[in-house]
Amino acid sequence: QVLLVESGGGAVQPGGSLRLSCAAPRLITSTFSRYVMGWYRQVQGKQRELVADITYRGRTNYLDSVKGRFTISRDNSRKKVYLQMNGLTPDDTAIYYCSAFGGPDDHHWGQGTQVTVSS
Repeated sequence: QVLLVESGGGAVQPGGSLRLSCAAPRLITSTFSRYVMGWYRQVQGKQRELVADITYRGRTNYLDSVKGRFTISRDNSRKKVYLQMNGLTPDDTAIYYCSAFGGPDDHHWGQGTQVTVSS
């Protein structure tokens, strides 16, 4: 099991920004590089959805509704992945989960961090 430790969630007003971080402290660097790292989010009663992911080489993929507002990045030497979220709206309110995907039988999740956007 891959340990993923998230931080950076919280409450913010509409239009504000947050930066989520996720660390994989127990992986060695070469193993971290195998994983597509990503961020998902889930609202109670709805399916978990992919927000953004990034390959080792930096190829990214975004949910349409966050394009131009969110930026995913990774630091392979530090075994970390980040999600910079700008222009937040109440629709972005959710629990955000860090993901490490190495295949259908090798998919790992963080514990989740709450993001709340309200005035």
